[in-house]
Amino acid sequence: MAEWEIWLVIPVLCAATACTRSVFWLVGHRVNIPPRVQEMLRYAPACALAAIIGPDLVLGTHGEVELDLANPKLLAAMASLGYYLWRRNMLQTIVFGMLVFTLLRISHIFGNVS
Repeated sequence: MAEWEIWLVIPVLCAATACTRSVFWLVGHRVNIPPRVQEMLRYAPACALAAIIGPDLVLGTHGEVELDLANPKLLAAMASLGYYLWRRNMLQTIVFGMLVFTLLRISHIFGNVS
């Protein structure tokens, strides 16, 4: 692409983003969403998060599925789930999960040194 095309695309994409996002804000009060649909929409963020994080937990470095004890991401996720079920505190769970993941990665790196 030429430089002028790039500079043209930037404001066009900004305008397209603003239009698509503001439509719901401008006419949202006129649209009635059935209660059943509203109830289903409550789970959308959790589903999106699971769809993003789930594959990352089970896929290895080369794209193969790793469901064994050599996968530090999966082990840290299971430890985090257990910690959350025990404590019910999201911030502590995040810190605990990252600590477990870091310790597993460090032990994996130093455990393979011959």
